[in-house]
Amino acid sequence: MKVIDLAHTINEEITVFNEAERPQIKQVAAVEEDGYSQIHFSMYTHNSTHIDAPYHMVEGAKTLDQLDPSRFVGKAFVADVRSSESLIHTEDLKPCESKLEECDFIILNTGWANKWKTEAYKKDFPVLSQEAAQWLMKFNLKGIGLDTISIDPVDSVDVPIHKIVLGNEVLIVENLTNLEALGDEMFTFSCLPLKFENADGSPVRAVGMIND
Repeated sequence: MKVIDLAHTINEEITVFNEAERPQIKQVAAVEEDGYSQIHFSMYTHNSTHIDAPYHMVEGAKTLDQLDPSRFVGKAFVADVRSSESLIHTEDLKPCESKLEECDFIILNTGWANKWKTEAYKKDFPVLSQEAAQWLMKFNLKGIGLDTISIDPVDSVDVPIHKIVLGNEVLIVENLTNLEALGDEMFTFSCLPLKFENADGSPVRAVGMIND
């Protein structure tokens, strides 16, 4: 089995919404001096490659720790939407309808991962139209993954796409990378979060697993 890493490496230079959210990573012990190594690590739940719980945007909805681990693993495919501009429409996704009927996750490849660690990464990335988001909800999806910082425009106040998707208890995995390595065929997708209480989101080491 070939395992493809789909997560960005976390460091203090990653792209964040604002400087207050930047990860803090500090070496507090070293083998040479203390006989062991340890790092103090502080990070917001929705930075780097991460997963959104329904509770992130929907009052009273489930947190990640309330979900069975099976919700974070399943059959997936990559939808190449790199030709889309501001909106990804239903018509852009309809060629994938037969795969959507078989899969647990759709992964949207917009090509935006190439802009990671630049200011351009946070601007003008393609997002699902509300119609396309609603159309996807008719399938039995566990989640939607994407290679952008948000499933809504970064300046959105009402975040309608988050609310459509999370309101249907479909998970959102943002800031994926290396999607081109997955090809056109189905694969197994895993996006297991940290299990902490009342988790509205969590960083994930997302991977795609392809049978040789």
